[in-house]
Amino acid sequence: MKEQESIPVTKGQRSAKFVKTGIQIGGNYIKHYSKKLFNPNLSRDELNEDNATDIYKSLSELKGSALKIAQMLSMDKNILPKSYVDKFTQSQYNAPPLSGPLIVRTFSKNFGKTPDQIYDKFNLHSSNAASIGQVHQAELDGNALAVKIQYPGVGDSISSDLKLVKPFAFRLLGMSEKDLNIYIKEVEERLLEETDYELEVRRSIEFSEACKHLNNVVFPKYYPALSGKRIITMDWIEGLHLKEFLKTNPSQELRNKIGQALWDFYNFQQHELRAVHADPHPGNFMITPDEKLGVIDFGCIKEMPDDFYYPFFSLISTDVIKDKTKTIAAFRQLDMIHKDDTESQVEFYYNAYREMIELFARPYTSKTFDFSKPEFFEQLYTYAEKVATMPEFKQARGVKHFIYVNRTNFGLYTILQELKSVVNTDTFQPHLQ
Repeated sequence: MKEQESIPVTKGQRSAKFVKTGIQIGGNYIKHYSKKLFNPNLSRDELNEDNATDIYKSLSELKGSALKIAQMLSMDKNILPKSYVDKFTQSQYNAPPLSGPLIVRTFSKNFGKTPDQIYDKFNLHSSNAASIGQVHQAELDGNALAVKIQYPGVGDSISSDLKLVKPFAFRLLGMSEKDLNIYIKEVEERLLEETDYELEVRRSIEFSEACKHLNNVVFPKYYPALSGKRIITMDWIEGLHLKEFLKTNPSQELRNKIGQALWDFYNFQQHELRAVHADPHPGNFMITPDEKLGVIDFGCIKEMPDDFYYPFFSLISTDVIKDKTKTIAAFRQLDMIHKDDTESQVEFYYNAYREMIELFARPYTSKTFDFSKPEFFEQLYTYAEKVATMPEFKQARGVKHFIYVNRTNFGLYTILQELKSVVNTDTFQPHLQ
C-alpha cells in the first residue's frame, strides 16, 4: 500500500479536506440524478459505491477520530448500505500508512531521539496502520517488539473533527440531532482516552494482569520506559488476524476454542471488573501459532456504573423481563421509558424494548449457544431495520452507556458469528446481589 507523505494537522487543513469531500459527494448525487432522468428504475448502488469510496479515501488520509467513526460504523452492519460497510471495513485492518520520515520526526519530537537510537532494529515500514496510529516492528536486546505510533495531530483534533463529521453522520445514520449529539459526545470522551497513550499503557498492564488467568488468552508485555504520550512499546505477538485465520480453514474445535476465549475475555471483564475492552473489531486480536487469542489493544475501555449495570443485566440474566412492572421500572432507570411518556407510549416502548432485550439476551438464556446459525442474526438485523424506520425512535432514548456497551456486545456477537463458534455462555455470570 502506498505510504502517506503528510497528514493534515491544522483545523483549517482538515476542514478543507471535508469541504472537498462534500463537493465530491455533491457531484456524485448530480451524476446519479442525471442518469436517473433517463433510467427512472436506477438503483442507488452506484451512488453508494461512489460516496463510500470518496468518504473512505478522505477519512483514511485524515486518520484519527474521523477514521475511527468509519471503523465503528463498519461493525454496525444493519445501519449502513453494504458498499459503505465493505469500504469502511478496510479501517479495521489496514489504512494507508505514514511514511518513514514522518515516523522519525514523531520519535524525535517525543523522545529527542530517532528510532535507531532507541532500538537495536526498527522497521520504518509499518506492519499495520489503523485509525489512531500505526505499528512498526522493532528489536531490543533480542526481544521482538511492536511499536505503536500515534498519528500527528490526532489527539488535538478530536473535537473539531467530530464537528466536521457530524453532517456526514447525520445523513448516514438518520438520527435525530439530540440522539446524534449524545452519540458524538460519548464517542468524543472515549476517543480522548484512546489518544492518551500513557493511560493506555497503564490500563493495558492492569487489564492484562487481571485477565491473565483466563484460558487461551494471551497479552503482550508493555514497556512504560519505552513508551510516552504518543508512542507505545510492547512485545510483538506472532499470529493471524481473524480474516487470515479463517482462510486457513480451521477445525470446528479450534473455532470453538477461540470463540470461548473471546466470550470469557469479555464477560469476565463485564461482570468481574465492571469495565470492558470496548473496541471488539477483528484488528485488535490475533490467533497465535499455539492456538490462543492474543489481545493487542486496550485503547478503548468502557466503565459500567452501578446505575447502569444492575438494571441492564437484570433484564438479560434474571426473570425480571417476565415481570412487566419490574421491566418497566428497569426501562425507566435506563431512560428507555421517559417520565413524561403517556400510557400508550409506555405500552409501545415496553413491548418494543422487551422484544429487543429478549432477542439480544438469547445467548445468555442457555448454557451453550451456536453462533453459526444465521437465524439469530437475521432476526437481530430485521428488528434493527424495523426500529430504524419507526418515528417513535427518532427521539433520544436510553442512557449514554448503551452506545459502547451495545457496540461491545454486538461486536462480540459478530466476531463469534464469523468464527461460527459454539460457546459455553454460563462461564461468567452477572453479579446482581
